[in-house]
Amino acid sequence: MSHSHPSGSLRDLFSAIDSSRAATRVCVPPKTDVHTLAAELFNFLFPINCARDWSAEVRHGVLRAHLSALLKQTLESSQSHATSVADAFLLQLPGVYDRLLEDVSAALAFDPAAESGEEVVTSYPGFYAIAIYRLAHELHHLNVLLLPRMLTEYAHSVTGIDIHPAASIGRSFFIDHGTGIVVGATAVIGDNVKLYQGVTLGGLQVDKSLAGTKRHPTIEDNVIIYANATILGGQTVVGRDSIIGGNVFLTDSVPPMSLVYHRSQVSVRQKGGMAPQHTALDFVI
Repeated sequence: MSHSHPSGSLRDLFSAIDSSRAATRVCVPPKTDVHTLAAELFNFLFPINCARDWSAEVRHGVLRAHLSALLKQTLESSQSHATSVADAFLLQLPGVYDRLLEDVSAALAFDPAAESGEEVVTSYPGFYAIAIYRLAHELHHLNVLLLPRMLTEYAHSVTGIDIHPAASIGRSFFIDHGTGIVVGATAVIGDNVKLYQGVTLGGLQVDKSLAGTKRHPTIEDNVIIYANATILGGQTVVGRDSIIGGNVFLTDSVPPMSLVYHRSQVSVRQKGGMAPQHTALDFVI
């Protein structure tokens, strides 16, 4: 079998790829390595999911080595610097664990279907997304780029819940069902907040010039946001102890103790069929 030489356009492509690779400042680890790190982090804090009967000290050592290796790649630093960043992160794990236990308690207190903490930890996609977010958030605070985002995007891929690692989320956070939730990078969420599936805490505009500004809303303490509500804008504040109903579209702030809901309209068909103004609803998918 003969092999022809690359065409001129293909040679240009090879050259462009090689040049791009040489110019890249960050070495991106394989996604599978990041997925393994997510599993190791979660299983270290909650070993009920750990298949190997290793002591906490041994699991800590494995985790430290793996994290240091990934940080050395993404930070393009010396091994000693990467290890020092890993150690600084690992020192935050007791605090992260305490917060996650509060998140478990919130699920148990609020969801009548939750029968045990083990069920929440092993079966609730909302809790898994929160756990990976809280871990990635600590890495973000240590000025680690890329890796926190890869961690939360992995959680997004397996849960359908998209939480940016830069978002600020308080204690006792509960996500019920969760699919389709989006929490933007500059969102601020207080304590004892509950979100249902499909909630978006997003920006009013998608404009690169807004980078570095607060683009996403603030949700104060003790707020409940029901399914498919959309709350947009960096200046939008939902006051404490408010309830935002399902399908609400909100771009203005609401004061504390507010009840915001979407009023639907029901049209009842008569025996003769829909009135002429409703014929546009007769469509086929």
